Amino acid sequence: MAKKEKIKNLFDNIAPDYDKLNHILSLNIDKGWRKKAVREIADSEKPLAVLDVACGTGDFTIEIGRKVAEGSQVTGIDLSEGMMKVGREKIKAAGLQATLEYGDCEALTYPDSTFDRISVGFGVRNFEHLSVGLKEMCRVLKSGGKLVILELSVPSNPIIRWCYKLYFLNILPAIGGLVSGNRGAYEYLPASVLHFPAPDKFIPMMREAGFGEVRHKAFTFGICRMYVGIK
Repeated sequence: MAKKEKIKNLFDNIAPDYDKLNHILSLNIDKGWRKKAVREIADSEKPLAVLDVACGTGDFTIEIGRKVAEGSQVTGIDLSEGMMKVGREKIKAAGLQATLEYGDCEALTYPDSTFDRISVGFGVRNFEHLSVGLKEMCRVLKSGGKLVILELSVPSNPIIRWCYKLYFLNILPAIGGLVSGNRGAYEYLPASVLHFPAPDKFIPMMREAGFGEVRHKAFTFGICRMYVGIK
């Protein structure tokens, strides 16, 4: 089974408990990270066309929809219909006009230069072919458009890294498995963080994909990183 099919099945399976567990296991710190990323995205008073890739249950999509200028168009795409079903209910409750639809970031159906902004919140590490996904996002961005990626990472400080791995590799799977009934999913999630390229590898990948200006910022001792690429 291809990685993307496994990812789709995994997230379909844990969708009902995903939001609850996500905020509990991150101690709600993830909300602050998203707010900082949204400021990078909603940085114009003009209406924007925004694509939220790997939108999941729509937390990032909703935050973006609340902050962009009136008249903006916000679209979320994901492989997991189960996650988007939860997201659509949340969007309706929030009174927003954002749309969630099935989409594979490695084969986007949108024409070249469609979007002003593209976001990926904690989903880029799940791409089966990372370089292909980055090139596709660059393709559908307008010239001067911005890609904003939030992703979990391994802290560089050895003491913090030890504590991080203890929590991520032992405590998180135990709690996640107990609540969701799927320990395997919560073993995959931290493992995917450990295998994601470090900034010195990922930033060159963004440049090779076509982003002329790339910068990054670490949050909370390097537990999370924000990458910004300008086409």
